[in-house]
Amino acid sequence: MSQRIYIFDTTLRDGEQVPGCQLTTEEKVVVAIELERLGVDIIEAGFPVSSPGDFRSVVEISKAVTRPTVCALSRAVKGDIDAAGEALKMAKRGRIHTGIGSSDIHIKNKFNSSREAILEQAVDAVKHARRYVEDVEFYAEDAGRADLEFLCRLTEAVIHAGATVVNIPDTTGYCLPGEYGEKIKYIYNCVPNVDKATISIHCHNDLGLATANTLAGIMNGARQVEVTMNGIGERAGNTSLEEVVMALKVHKELGFETGIDTTRLFPVSQLVSEMMRMPVQANKAIVGRNAFAHSSGIHQDGFLKHSENYEIMNPIDVGVDKSLIVLTARSGRHALKHRLEILGYRYDKPTLDGIYKQFLDMADVRKEVNDKDLMELVR
Repeated sequence: MSQRIYIFDTTLRDGEQVPGCQLTTEEKVVVAIELERLGVDIIEAGFPVSSPGDFRSVVEISKAVTRPTVCALSRAVKGDIDAAGEALKMAKRGRIHTGIGSSDIHIKNKFNSSREAILEQAVDAVKHARRYVEDVEFYAEDAGRADLEFLCRLTEAVIHAGATVVNIPDTTGYCLPGEYGEKIKYIYNCVPNVDKATISIHCHNDLGLATANTLAGIMNGARQVEVTMNGIGERAGNTSLEEVVMALKVHKELGFETGIDTTRLFPVSQLVSEMMRMPVQANKAIVGRNAFAHSSGIHQDGFLKHSENYEIMNPIDVGVDKSLIVLTARSGRHALKHRLEILGYRYDKPTLDGIYKQFLDMADVRKEVNDKDLMELVR
């Protein structure tokens, strides 16, 4: 089985559904070009039938990028699929992403339908989408809570109808990693034509498990992951692109690889944050401002002796210039000595001990001590 993991970025579709994060078509094109430079394999550009603006965005992104597949979302409804097909006419490689609910909760309470009717509608949607593009992805919405036997029947049927990718989403972020991994494994073991399509995973973060579930899916056979920059998306968000990519890069022993240029992760994260007016939390893994910052004296001492004592990644690998030693009342003498030497000051131990006592008094008042404060202190 291939060890290449394909990165399906839905920042411009699922990510943009966050209230207050809407982008203009021109802004979406800017982000799409940066996603192409980042190395994503598929860009989900929008939901064409939802608005004229989203339709235009898919058209313009299709013109603007050359290497990634451009994907357009639709429901399993002919009008949706027709709009997606029209919007993708200019795409070098176009994909229609169509689907419908697969859990009994959705089948009964959202569609007021039956499993058999859903199965028929799914097959018809895939066949209709194939009239526009050869690459059709089917999403089995709320697969995380779906009956497993029915999910397998649905997967087999849509692959037989022509789906090239089948998305098994944990739409509500319900699953635990072991449970979700077993679900993907079961599909691989029990769907006879599963080798004719790529299994994709799309996890939400309602329980804070999106990245863990995505990695569990990969470990059990999924080869496409649906992610967003900074983990933005509906409710608590989607799986974070940067977390999955770096987890696979750090754990080389797993043997998986992506086409992502990781040195562009931080710049693209900042661009998305600024354009979508969605600040990145300080302690966000990989791209938060504290991801490579050390303020505890014990950690600072260990880091200064050998960075791998407290860092499993080189900040340069994700596009961050360097790690930070942040001076606070929790900092130790080693960190203070290090910062003073950078500023050109060297002291013997007794003198440094005296400065350190004054430093702690200053830090208790000012919370964080910067270089200007240190200059004041030594004067």
